[in-house]
Amino acid sequence: MFKLSILFTLFTNKKLTALMKIGKPVIIIVIIISILGTIFHLQGKSIIGPESSFMYSNPEWITHGLQIIILGTVMITLGSVLRMIKKHS
Repeated sequence: MFKLSILFTLFTNKKLTALMKIGKPVIIIVIIISILGTIFHLQGKSIIGPESSFMYSNPEWITHGLQIIILGTVMITLGSVLRMIKKHS
């Protein structure tokens, strides 16, 4: 039977176990970061936020917000994979 932990053969069992323990906190923190990235993106597009904000109607913050959202999505995926490995081992 193929185990998901085989994908992480570069790690010793001790290191893999330590990584698996941080899966849930990573997901929670990154969800918050992704929400902030969405807010930054929407402020850059002039959809939400006060007009006096330095982010309001600023094209740079549209890009920054998208980058934060993409990074958050990658990290949520990483956290989910770590949780799945923990459940299957």
